Amino acid sequence: MYLTILMAERVGLIIILAFLLVSVPLFRRLLFNQTISAKIQLTILFSIFAIMANMTGIEIGANNQLHNKIILTAISTNDSIVNARILAVSVAGIIGGPWVGSLVGLVAGVHRIIQGAPLQGWFYVPSSVLIGALSGFLYHDRKSYFKVMTPWHGFIVGILMESIQMLFILLFSPTGWVLVKYIALPMILVNSLGTSIFLSIISMYLHQEEELRAMQTHSVLQLTNETLPYFRQGLNKSSAQQVVKIIKKYTNFDAVSITDRQRILAHIGAGDDHHIPGNRLETSLSSNVIKTGQIKIANNSKMIGCIDPNCPLEAAIVAPLRIGNEVIGTLKMYYTDQWHLTPVEIQLAIGLCEIFANQIALGEAEVQAQLVRDAKIKALQAQINPHFFFNAINTISAILRRDQEKARELLLQLSNYFRANLIGARETEITLGQERMQVDAYLELEQTRFPQKYNITFDQQVENDVYLPPFTIQVLVENALKHAFGARKDHNNVQITIKQLGARLAIQVADNGEGIAPELLPKLGKEPLTSSKGSGNALYNLNQRLIGLYDERSTLQITSSNKGTKIKISLPYHTKEGADNESLNR
Repeated sequence: MYLTILMAERVGLIIILAFLLVSVPLFRRLLFNQTISAKIQLTILFSIFAIMANMTGIEIGANNQLHNKIILTAISTNDSIVNARILAVSVAGIIGGPWVGSLVGLVAGVHRIIQGAPLQGWFYVPSSVLIGALSGFLYHDRKSYFKVMTPWHGFIVGILMESIQMLFILLFSPTGWVLVKYIALPMILVNSLGTSIFLSIISMYLHQEEELRAMQTHSVLQLTNETLPYFRQGLNKSSAQQVVKIIKKYTNFDAVSITDRQRILAHIGAGDDHHIPGNRLETSLSSNVIKTGQIKIANNSKMIGCIDPNCPLEAAIVAPLRIGNEVIGTLKMYYTDQWHLTPVEIQLAIGLCEIFANQIALGEAEVQAQLVRDAKIKALQAQINPHFFFNAINTISAILRRDQEKARELLLQLSNYFRANLIGARETEITLGQERMQVDAYLELEQTRFPQKYNITFDQQVENDVYLPPFTIQVLVENALKHAFGARKDHNNVQITIKQLGARLAIQVADNGEGIAPELLPKLGKEPLTSSKGSGNALYNLNQRLIGLYDERSTLQITSSNKGTKIKISLPYHTKEGADNESLNR
């Protein structure tokens, strides 16, 4: 019983040291590192544990009398040691694998021989090496990544490894059976419990670290998600001010700042009394980062180089914000205490800079794509059939000879048509009221040219403030008047229906004309077609504009038979008030 208590004291000392060791971040990182360097460091650490276990053991004389010394540097030739060496060797194998376990076992066995009994104690070397290798194989044969063995399994492994040690003592020690009978139960029980507790401590710390990493990952993902809408607007004062608030919200930095190449765009937290947005860069550290394009770490206020002598900022991470190879600004994260600055915060800063740089680049790419899309749309709008202008002028000239008032009205409508075209060339969307002005002007000019030929009816079930692309209805109406009726002189009906269907604006232009040739119907709107009455591009251009502005749901839907043709368009429904709300939400 007394031996068991003494063994528990020795193992307790090893457990306390293990607790202190596991609290060191460097050791925890070694557990996840599979490099040779990490294995060597683990071997050194556990070899120290094994040597300490030998030196804090309990010396037992030839007649099983106990010599309770504090430190055992050497023992008598015929004496033995009860110690926690196998605990250290087993845990080394479980954590580091068979090679680490074997090397630690070799060091532990050799040290045990050096302590005393070099001839009788030779078997401690092969037994310790075997135990280290077996404990490593028991773990690594079943796992392809590091995960701590459960305490219960560690207890079982501890029993097996101590039993192997007892077997070697029984076979090769001169006092084999007498010694084993006295030390077996205390050593097996206490060292197995020690192995279980050792693994429990490691498991507890790693579980806490996993939870911390999960929380950090979640925070970074939330941060990234919330900053994306702002950095997609580019790097400017408005976006920077929102982003620093978000970073401060999800991190423990005392201050966060974003700059461009010359000025502070945003600053929040400590030092905001003199790190004022709009001012020129306050710190030499920022200028250095912009010049070199490299991340800089400052561990004191002197390295930060703030011009204010009362600045509370004592530590900083300043990282460059890039688009490609060009440094466009900096992200700066500060602490008011130096000890807060750790490798975790440095890696976080580097990662955030990479994320933000990608977000800014994405925003720039979207802006350029939108500019290209707008240019393409305006080019397509400019291609919409202009030849009717000449017909309108000829018509007005003819009417001017007999009815000057009517000619004046037509000239006013032609002016309205021109004005609508100019507006349409500048805008990607106009109101339905503006579109109706152009359509009405076009129809009056055409019906003056061909009196009684067309019967046009409007069924408008929405207000005039709803938005749609310019020339949408005008193109469909012009297409019907030019192509639907052939040589027919009268009873040519065109029905224009505009209504809201849920969140969509539904537009339909239907005629009672001759229909579209079956071989042309699949191509209409999807590719340019040759036409004797024009370029044949009007519907194709309109379709391309709708795809560029919206999506495939907004393309032309065309049905036709010998009784007439229907062309339908479904657009997102929004008014000026809705557009303003959407802009505010952004």
